[in-house]
Amino acid sequence: MKLNAAVSRLKGARNNVQNGISFVEVQDGILDTIGKIVGRMSELKGMATQDPMKSSQDIESYNNEFVDLQKQLRDIAKTTFNGVSLFADHATNADGTVDTSMQTKFKGDTSRDHTVEIYTSSEGSTGTKISLYKSAVLSALTISSGASIANAQLSNAGYTAAGSAAATFGLFADTAGSTNETMSLGTTGLSIGIFQQAVANIAYLRAQTGGGMTRLNFSADALSSMETNMRAAIGRIEDVDIAAESANLAKFSILTQAAAAMVAQANSTNDVALMLLR
Repeated sequence: MKLNAAVSRLKGARNNVQNGISFVEVQDGILDTIGKIVGRMSELKGMATQDPMKSSQDIESYNNEFVDLQKQLRDIAKTTFNGVSLFADHATNADGTVDTSMQTKFKGDTSRDHTVEIYTSSEGSTGTKISLYKSAVLSALTISSGASIANAQLSNAGYTAAGSAAATFGLFADTAGSTNETMSLGTTGLSIGIFQQAVANIAYLRAQTGGGMTRLNFSADALSSMETNMRAAIGRIEDVDIAAESANLAKFSILTQAAAAMVAQANSTNDVALMLLR
């Protein structure tokens, strides 16, 4: 009974790990899409500002697509997996405060609010676990620039770029109705380098996601092996040895037949004796 219960717990843990693998696979796929969107925005920036052959109507068309892509980035950052958010808006420190360091803002420290814990053993919360980090996509898309700008769309209302030496660009649309809802291709200081840094940040987040996926895959393999070995142990205790039992069946079948023949022979001897007495 105890071994069967242990197998059930291992099966449950393996299912949890498989769900975690699905979580990070979806997360990685969306990060890949975000990278493509940023690449397209960079392409639009180049076509709109570096080609003198483009008319004002062409530039307006590019700008409309650029604005739509900003909104798409904001929407995609709200994606959930079975009701669990895949991404965190901003990187946070362990004490729950928003990390405002421009060097590590999109990385932050691991905090409970921005992690999903997957238990990888049959002991549940007291056993081993893997913490999956919810990538801070919007922080990764918020880039510091050396240029000073005004009215740049920011990733957090607490930041201001006007008059600052290092302006902050958010490549996504802010909440609807705000003064910094979107920015255009012609925003001062919005250089190709901004997009290159955003792509590098997304690549970092994908590497982080890939690390979690690798750990989960190894955990799933280990749990599967443990479950198989546990079932084999139960089998050695409970299962019948077919070869031995077949040999015993043949032996006892022969003995039974021999005994029946002996009884029959004894009965026939009595009949002969009775016939002689008559």
